Amino acid sequence: MRIVSLISSGTEILFAIGAGPHVVARSHECDYPPEATVLPQATRSVVDSSRPSAEIDEEVKRLLESGDALYEIDRDLIRSLQPDWIVTQAQCDVCAVKYQDVIDFVAAEPALAATRVLALKPDNFSEVLAQVDLVGQATGLVADARTYKRELLRRYNDVISRTKPERIHQQVVVAVIEWTEPLMAAGNWTPELVAAAGGVSVGAKAGEPSGYLTWLDVVAARPDVLIVAPCGFNLERSLTEARRLAYLPGYRDLPAVANGRAYVIDGNAYLNRSGPRIIDSLEILAHLIRPDLFAAPAGELAEGRAWVRLS
Repeated sequence: MRIVSLISSGTEILFAIGAGPHVVARSHECDYPPEATVLPQATRSVVDSSRPSAEIDEEVKRLLESGDALYEIDRDLIRSLQPDWIVTQAQCDVCAVKYQDVIDFVAAEPALAATRVLALKPDNFSEVLAQVDLVGQATGLVADARTYKRELLRRYNDVISRTKPERIHQQVVVAVIEWTEPLMAAGNWTPELVAAAGGVSVGAKAGEPSGYLTWLDVVAARPDVLIVAPCGFNLERSLTEARRLAYLPGYRDLPAVANGRAYVIDGNAYLNRSGPRIIDSLEILAHLIRPDLFAAPAGELAEGRAWVRLS
């Protein structure tokens, strides 16, 4: 079996359930687990992510309006590999290669006549976990997928067992910023993660796409916890973006800032990536939102590695 993964969450699932040896190529964003990074890259972005956030947003909008692709597929590479499966996504045309582009490419290539396409499209937390079963079925690793999913659910249940309503006397108001210029609130599965960790989200609803909000919305909500996790940026770049918020009116008066509860998370690796590390994201949030109930996570999830305080 030969698999090309064009979505980072799919790559993480494949390796987690034991299908890693079958993956022969990856997207340019597939950077975890480390052993996946040695595989050839089958995509590239046409947008320069080193530019300021506002310029990236404008360029993405321009390309979408003109019908141009945000990502390019290495057609020669995939054609030569003749994979049995291409794992991609059908959720967000901004986040990864467009689903229709993959379908059109495969349909037009005689060398890929036997290639099947598996598209992942999670909009909420349960659908994120359901992807594990889908990938397990496609690869024939059904039992391994079920075992792995049970472990993810065990960790999830460990968190929600400690944040039951009867144990929480006051909900923590949490603002999770997914893009800084213009401001966007993290939607989809993030409000569910916040709720599971004992908080309530500002400006976003579970199962709905991330949407724009104004800084006045954030100030008016008076969040107890402020989390900045720009989509697609690593921790260092996210921290640079987050520091710009300090110049906005009312920033220092936010309860989250005044009480030292403003944080930056590596959103590219955690919150914004709809793979198995969504449970890692929950465990990070649980500590940041309810440190009275959850100790600081260690290892890869520790402060300074997965998240930092925004001073």
